[in-house]
Amino acid sequence: MRALSCLAAIALVLVCGRALAAEDEAPNHKPVKVVADARLSVGGHGLLPLYLSSDWSMPLPAISRAVIVLHGRLRNADEYYISAHTAQVAAGEDGKSALMIVPQFLAEVDIEAHKLPADTLRWSPEEWEGGDAALAPNPVPSFEALDAILAKLSDRRIFPNLKQVVVAGHSGGGQVVQRYAIAGKGEAALSRQHIDVRYVVANPSSYAYFSAERPVPAVAASCAGFNNWKYGMDERPPYLADATPAALEQRYVERDVIYLLGTLDTKPAADKSCMGEAQGPHRYARGHAYADAMAKRDHGTPNHRVWDVAGVGHDGDKMLASKCGLAALFDIPGCGAER
Repeated sequence: MRALSCLAAIALVLVCGRALAAEDEAPNHKPVKVVADARLSVGGHGLLPLYLSSDWSMPLPAISRAVIVLHGRLRNADEYYISAHTAQVAAGEDGKSALMIVPQFLAEVDIEAHKLPADTLRWSPEEWEGGDAALAPNPVPSFEALDAILAKLSDRRIFPNLKQVVVAGHSGGGQVVQRYAIAGKGEAALSRQHIDVRYVVANPSSYAYFSAERPVPAVAASCAGFNNWKYGMDERPPYLADATPAALEQRYVERDVIYLLGTLDTKPAADKSCMGEAQGPHRYARGHAYADAMAKRDHGTPNHRVWDVAGVGHDGDKMLASKCGLAALFDIPGCGAER
């Protein structure tokens, strides 16, 4: 009986230990609840799941605008698709001529949990955010997957009347958009078709700097790797290796970028690493500090705008559906918050 009691106690400890470990597990290391239903082949190297508001396997002559909304670290594309739809509805008639697209960058744990086919692309839970290569089925950079979406939108047989593409993201998605605006190569295919591209960066926790200067230099001085990608230009992944920092910066300042910053997003930022803390105390401060730093660089005036969204904190739905959010996504007048 004593032996059985001991075994029971050991079993209880093991079960409790697993439960505590599960509770302590980083949320982005857990499988997603829902996988997007559409698929896009990325150069024949793997399939990217994504949500689409219209079937793009056939011509869409009524579509004049495409809005790509990127999820954050949790890979919860289903929730971001709802946010995208909310903004589309709020845009009224302007939203009806838009195609809403939400790609999903899955991890290995998602493939296993949902028993997805082997040709489904998957990345590490964090590295996809900076453009690193997929783990399987082939080493496709996550930014190359975004390039594939833009290449699809450049097909005039499907989109004969497309005039503008907007790449947008809030929070973690905003971080990805800001880096893709620096690194992305997909804009070239759209430019050849005379399709404008805009990048909307909403309330991210951090930015990629082009110099070693930071708003909080004391933190940067004590932070090893503070200037590594995705916070700076050192140790960039292979996708960015064919361009110098100067060339990347020149490309970035020429691109149409809108920083959407909630005036109440002043709680401590989610990125509490020393690399993030070197950029300022909270998202609102970090956004203005970065835009100010870019304006002072010796590269000409950036084609960038900073729009404050008054009375809104860290809320993706409210940011994208605000007057400034609708102006950024759909060119609807009424923002009036540029600084």
